Amino acid sequence: MLMNVDGTVVVLVDFQERLIPAIDRGDEMVREAIRLAHIARILTVPVFGTEQNPRHLGPNLLDVKNLCSRTLVKNTFDACGGGLVEMLPTGSRNVVLAGCESHVCVLQTAFGLLERGIGVTVVRNAVGSRRSTDLAAAMERFDRAGVQLPTVEMIAFEWLRSSEHANFREILKLIK
Repeated sequence: MLMNVDGTVVVLVDFQERLIPAIDRGDEMVREAIRLAHIARILTVPVFGTEQNPRHLGPNLLDVKNLCSRTLVKNTFDACGGGLVEMLPTGSRNVVLAGCESHVCVLQTAFGLLERGIGVTVVRNAVGSRRSTDLAAAMERFDRAGVQLPTVEMIAFEWLRSSEHANFREILKLIK
């Protein structure tokens, strides 16, 4: 089933200053998430962020924070318990998640959304954990739960559907 921009929201989970340096391949994960957010904004897909206990983990990276129209400050690992669902625009049917840590906040948020009947997509090259084994375990659980696991590039082309899309050239520059 192909991704669609209608009813979709992107949520960038906990891209925090003190957390990112500890994430395995964190720089790559951040680059991909920023690319995803730029693509989403071009296509008018809402982009939100979350920050887990920013008093201890610091705020989100400025480049990430600037791409989010709103940022939810939370103490729960599942952002749904912290108010994410209430923040989503009316008619949101699918949430695209990127962030860290994949086996904690991303996983619990994904399952919280699924429990509420909201579709979930986890962007495989825009999530991470401190340990690669935790990331692999999270990916297995996502897959077993029926979560879509595309890459940023897959999402971009599915959202565009055609090279005749008005924003194709602009997004192609972000893909290459």
